[in-house]
Amino acid sequence: MNTSNTQLAEHAHRIRRNALLMGEVQGQGYIGQALDIADVLAVSYFGAMNYRADDPDWEDRDRFLLSNGHYAIALYAALFEAGILPQEELETYGSDDSRLPMSGMASYTPGMEMSGGSLGQGLTIAVGRCLGLKRRGSKAFVYTLFSDGELDEGAIWEGLMSAAHWKLDNLIAMIDVNNQQADGPSSQIMAFEPLVPKLEAFGWYVQRIDGNDIDAVKQAFDDARNLKEAKPRIIVCDTKMGCGVPFLEEREKNHFIRVDPHEWQLALKALEAGRQA
Repeated sequence: MNTSNTQLAEHAHRIRRNALLMGEVQGQGYIGQALDIADVLAVSYFGAMNYRADDPDWEDRDRFLLSNGHYAIALYAALFEAGILPQEELETYGSDDSRLPMSGMASYTPGMEMSGGSLGQGLTIAVGRCLGLKRRGSKAFVYTLFSDGELDEGAIWEGLMSAAHWKLDNLIAMIDVNNQQADGPSSQIMAFEPLVPKLEAFGWYVQRIDGNDIDAVKQAFDDARNLKEAKPRIIVCDTKMGCGVPFLEEREKNHFIRVDPHEWQLALKALEAGRQA
């Protein structure tokens, strides 16, 4: 795609805005994660992936698998921006009979490639999808996003080993390293560093970047897609929870945020102020 980095930053801004508007509907949610991963989603959907907004099941599409299903609000925000979901559904987020449940459900939502409830499953599902696409002769990529907290799960490491064994060069994984999970800082719940040499030892092409730097994210995706070696690719994205809204960035506990009614408009104003700056 020929989208400029300035345009990608604008997409990321609108993804964050969509997430805040959905959060306001429920008054709470995984807003910190949606704000921290918006730049990665913007580059995924507007700087890397092949898809058709009017045909989410197009056979030759690139697939995006959301392993961390509680990030659904973030992916919905990107699907609205991409035109896969109609904007008028935004206000139905989390409501009865909505196509936007609070945890991602493939059977409910166009563009949602897997159901995410039990964590640590996305990478192994991606391995199966990649094998299936290769056997069909497809040139499509499979992208999968999972969180640093999911590194606690043994299935992740099985997926890392099997993807390298099968030389899955159609797999691009992303780890959101925001050092937050339900029980506290991810690095204290289960130490996972040094992460890069571990991943390299498993046979992956590894890049580690600032996941809130559009230029770095775009370059990493370009390098991953253009790599000639027959090996899976992974991008370790260091991100800031609540990125773009300073008073949410500073929340001590922001894995699941409850926001007072008046604060949603403050958050939107802060986001807009950061964009203008």
